[in-house]
Amino acid sequence: MISMENHNSTKSWLMISITVEQEEADLVANTIREIVPGGLVLERIYEGVFPHELDLIRVPVRIFGYLPVDQKLENRRKEINDALQNLKGIYSPPDPIFSSLKEQDWTTAWQKDYHPIPLGSRLIVIPSWLKNPKPERIPLFMDPGMAFGSGTHPTTQLSLILIEKCLMEDDPTEMLDIGCGSGILTIAGAKLGVSSALGLDIDPDAIRVSRNNAEKNRVDDKTNFILGSVKQIIEEEISVPRSALVVANIIAPILISLLNDGLMDTVLPGGNLVISGILEEQLSGMLSLLADQDFSLKEQHQQGEWIGLWGKKRRINS
Repeated sequence: MISMENHNSTKSWLMISITVEQEEADLVANTIREIVPGGLVLERIYEGVFPHELDLIRVPVRIFGYLPVDQKLENRRKEINDALQNLKGIYSPPDPIFSSLKEQDWTTAWQKDYHPIPLGSRLIVIPSWLKNPKPERIPLFMDPGMAFGSGTHPTTQLSLILIEKCLMEDDPTEMLDIGCGSGILTIAGAKLGVSSALGLDIDPDAIRVSRNNAEKNRVDDKTNFILGSVKQIIEEEISVPRSALVVANIIAPILISLLNDGLMDTVLPGGNLVISGILEEQLSGMLSLLADQDFSLKEQHQQGEWIGLWGKKRRINS
């Protein structure tokens, strides 16, 4: 990783960036690592990949680092180009991209790609370092790029839109967020009027991140986050009451597993279920499974290849 303390005296920088296939990333990085002061960062490029799939696929890797603009700059650029040329017998990497970066941009340069995202009729997801540009909307302050979801992925956006629609039509006082991740859906429920919102996740880091985000959004008094799974709820290993609104933003294979574990049993009769993370080709099978479990579809939304569903659990004897 880049060491900032050695760079404070320099006025400006030249960023070197090169994108390669995952298999060649270590080879290319090791070839130029010693030439770049402070080292390199390797960043996998996920673009539209759902967070739960990150370890299941191979994606391109962006390798980048920073060269101080000083008397050694041109020599370093030549060394980098020569080193990459020397790889041609093994692998032909693309040409590196060099771009200027002023010192005052150093710590915030990555932030320029993130902007507030209005969703539905009332919500807006805002990077945590910005102010709310639309005071008439309800802000969800999150850190883009965090491991557990931040509102930039289509499945999260679909979930937020459907939760808002549900809460505008119905008036559940409690909410259960299965696989809460960053806590964004739990936080949204609390800000939209749910008096008690509970987030559940099997990852201790997700629980920690969710609690921090709830405090940042000033809804820690209306939210709670606990470690656990649907199976533990059904088997009464943890005490979680059935809810009038249950949400789960998880890829379809895991949703199917959760439904088989008893996800629908966490929803009160007549209550609402919002799920997202379903691809077009998975929709028919998912709807069939849900229908078998007393789920009545109310709304279906799509963004790109991703689909979110909102429906109700049928009341007893209805």
